[in-house]
Amino acid sequence: MSSTPSSDRPSDDPALDQIGPALSRLRRRTPASGKDLSRNLVLNLIADAPGETTVGGLAAEMGVTQPVASRTVAACMDDGLLRRAASQSDGRRTVLELTEHGRAERDRFATEQRQAFLEITAAWSPEERVQFARLLVRYGTDATTWSRNQAASRG
Repeated sequence: MSSTPSSDRPSDDPALDQIGPALSRLRRRTPASGKDLSRNLVLNLIADAPGETTVGGLAAEMGVTQPVASRTVAACMDDGLLRRAASQSDGRRTVLELTEHGRAERDRFATEQRQAFLEITAAWSPEERVQFARLLVRYGTDATTWSRNQAASRG
């Protein structure tokens, strides 16, 4: 008999094999356009960053090359969502900040996503909705920590 607690042992439940495809479907559903998806990702990454965000740091968080991140940032700047600013800790560095319009767009995306969530889960109980939302937020937080630890161990 194993001394590993049952909660620490991997489950053989086939639903676990569907996590990747399910998360992929979620990414494709809201917001409605690819442009919005990229902008929403950038706005959330910058707003949620624990410190200052550079284009290089954004590229690492997005899992893309720096030129791809630079083009995405340039498009967001053209739309008035971001601005460049001098780093408060090192004036030689340029960091990215949300503009008022960027914060408003981020809020708009969040409202649209909440509405979509409520419509998609209309048949769920209020308790199921909240439980799923809490677990999804927890998963996102833990995934960010895991990803940063993976990057640190490679670097």
